[in-house]
Amino acid sequence: MATRFKTYIVGGAVRDRLLGLPVQDRDWVVVGATPEVMLAEGFRPVGKDFPVFLHPKTQEEYALARTERKTAPGYKGFVFHADAGVRLEDDLIRRDLTINAMAEDADGGLIDPFGGQRDLAARVFRHVSPAFLEDPVRILRLARFAARFAEFSVAPETLALMRDMVASGEVDHLVPERVWQEISRGLMSARPSRMIEVLRACGALARLIPELDALFGVPQPPQHHPEIDTGAHILHVIDDAAAREASLAVRWAAMLHDLGKGTSPPENWPHHHGHEARGVPLVEAVCARLKVPVDCRDLAVLTCREHGAVHQAPQMGASALTRFLTRVDALRRPARLEDLLSATCSDFYGRPGFAARDFVAPDLIRRAFVAFSAVDAGAVAGSTSDKTQIPARLHEARCAAVRAALNLGADDDDAA
Repeated sequence: MATRFKTYIVGGAVRDRLLGLPVQDRDWVVVGATPEVMLAEGFRPVGKDFPVFLHPKTQEEYALARTERKTAPGYKGFVFHADAGVRLEDDLIRRDLTINAMAEDADGGLIDPFGGQRDLAARVFRHVSPAFLEDPVRILRLARFAARFAEFSVAPETLALMRDMVASGEVDHLVPERVWQEISRGLMSARPSRMIEVLRACGALARLIPELDALFGVPQPPQHHPEIDTGAHILHVIDDAAAREASLAVRWAAMLHDLGKGTSPPENWPHHHGHEARGVPLVEAVCARLKVPVDCRDLAVLTCREHGAVHQAPQMGASALTRFLTRVDALRRPARLEDLLSATCSDFYGRPGFAARDFVAPDLIRRAFVAFSAVDAGAVAGSTSDKTQIPARLHEARCAAVRAALNLGADDDDAA
């Protein structure tokens, strides 16, 4: 590579190396070059908004050092300037956090003009400059970093800037796709509860997912743990799902399963009768607003509607269990049934003191499903002369199979 320009590894790769973490991807900044020089060196341009190039051999991204100027609200309201005269420090100062504003030169030397190494040692998220407040995506990124680096705290002055961004309406300019991208990444981190805590602390949660924010301060039912409110319960639930290495769809469903409790009339507290049905349209609204993928949306709706039924499975008779398995389309969607059970399992264990308890419902439902699915629907249909009676006969056959498998009495058939 020509020596007329210099390249530096920047951002997350430097941060993670200093933290002793595996470095997955490396981002490079090029100082002293122009697009023409990069093309002459064999780099391939890929940037749409500013000059970014792929290395001809490694295919890693190399971006020209650049500055930016705010011209309009939202995270796209910037004009970028990149030329051979932009210094490395000019590029680093536009970054979000000090721990992401460090660079490493070709000899492995650290360039740290804004105290990133100090803040790494102190486990603090701190903004690099007041320009932080110009880009609302930085609120989401910081919250997502909090889910990954759970031992880090937010510097008071940075949290104050984030609150100012919410108050000014800057966060309202975030596009749904970017909100979902950052939240989904935070949910897949080790401690997703930290993301929600940070978003709530700066006021952004109330603007982005007000249905979830409404759960804080709403008491839990007496049979659960009333010493923590429903919002705190959700934090435990999503951390449990993360500890179990659940899929994104399961974690998303676990986070939204209790939205209906936020609409319970206060005069009925701590009871939330019918919250599952009330929650379904709220879950649908959140998923539509954030343009959530279909698999995540469908499981979230199903979990909101059916998690109460899963909890009640040990009290159900054969008929109720059969209706449940039919309702959740278990025969055609067995993997989704498992996801529902996984999300409900985190709901159960996401309560203080429940870790030592045995949640028997999932295994009971699995045993019922084995018997349910073993019934030969074709044989039942073939032996039924009145074809309008096929659904009823099939239900009866499945009830009998479930009853026998679980050793339930006949008088349990109509149990709720």
